[in-house]
Amino acid sequence: MPPAPEVSYSPYDYAMHEDPYPTYRLLREHAPLYRNDELDFWAVSRHADVAGAFRDQERFSSGNGVSLDPSAWGPTAYRVMSFLALDPPAHTRMRTLVAKGFTPRRVRELEDGILRLTRRHLDPALAGGEFDVISDFAGKLPMDVISEMMGVPEADRDEVRRLADLVVHREEGLNDVPPVGMEASLTLVGYYRDLVAERRRRAGDDLTSALLAVREGDHRLTEQEIIAFLFLMMVAGNETTTKLLANALYWGRRNPAQLAKPFADPGRVTPWIEETLRYDTSSQTLARTVTRDTSLHGRTIRAGERVLLLVGSANRDPRTFPDPDVYDLDRDTTSLISFGAGRHYCLGANLARLEARLALTEFVTRVRSYDVDEDNAVRVHSVNVRGFAALPISVSLRGGAS
Repeated sequence: MPPAPEVSYSPYDYAMHEDPYPTYRLLREHAPLYRNDELDFWAVSRHADVAGAFRDQERFSSGNGVSLDPSAWGPTAYRVMSFLALDPPAHTRMRTLVAKGFTPRRVRELEDGILRLTRRHLDPALAGGEFDVISDFAGKLPMDVISEMMGVPEADRDEVRRLADLVVHREEGLNDVPPVGMEASLTLVGYYRDLVAERRRRAGDDLTSALLAVREGDHRLTEQEIIAFLFLMMVAGNETTTKLLANALYWGRRNPAQLAKPFADPGRVTPWIEETLRYDTSSQTLARTVTRDTSLHGRTIRAGERVLLLVGSANRDPRTFPDPDVYDLDRDTTSLISFGAGRHYCLGANLARLEARLALTEFVTRVRSYDVDEDNAVRVHSVNVRGFAALPISVSLRGGAS
């Protein structure tokens, strides 16, 4: 038997941002519990292990945050990551309060507004025949949706999105938020502090006002908690949905037989979204802290050490998904864990799916075909998020227009 291949993995490696899946395959088969001594983390890559860690929140704690970035790691991570960086009972208290202002009814009521915003950005993009999916459409739509929810004025949205992009960008060779990202974070926190102060003086029909008003018994959200949640929504909610839309268009074009299904029947847009979430999810990794010695795959993770949950790898595990490297809109995707699991299941999952469904349905009902300019596509460089910074496409519209 030949020796097992040597595996090397770092989420900061630019090569991983281009294509992590060959490395994920090696990790699953030869190093299902992987150790990176230089960056001081373990990584789990199989679906059963990642899903199990999500659900075992006593053993796999979120209390130090969910990112390996040194500046975002530690007991104060909740200040910018909100309840993502909390364990019960603090997590339970805050999520319960936030959920009161972020109800399924509030999300459903956004449908008409999301469709209006979709058409606002898609109309001029399609009229030109060629456009960049990110800068002209997919980057604008989630930002506008979240901004309208929060009550962010339209005039401020481009700048807020620019700052959010800087927060998630990682420079090659630097294993932390770069200085420009730190500055952008401080600016965004200051912006939301001013927004909260304004809504405290004059409440509106928006999420910020709702968060100021929610109560659960004697509990209310503090100003710092509201600001942290708004920051989380703008950075995490905006980025992941932007990348989902572009990833769907990219992988659809790379798989024309599958793409033909939603173009022939817009009702198939939902499986297009779900298979994209499985095949190439926006949120690739999440970190946890192990609270007690844990044995896994013949090795021991010591209490206090950190573990990286490789969500992108878990969604390609053949033990759960047959032929996982095949992009197949007819497959069963119910086991995908792109939005996590357990108490930390993504609060914005329904919103992300709603935005994607409305946006892609509008796209397929108006576009006859499209091509992707792969030579000029640009990947983002992020420790957690996978997707495109630029994705130029050209379209032919139904009815013969180009």
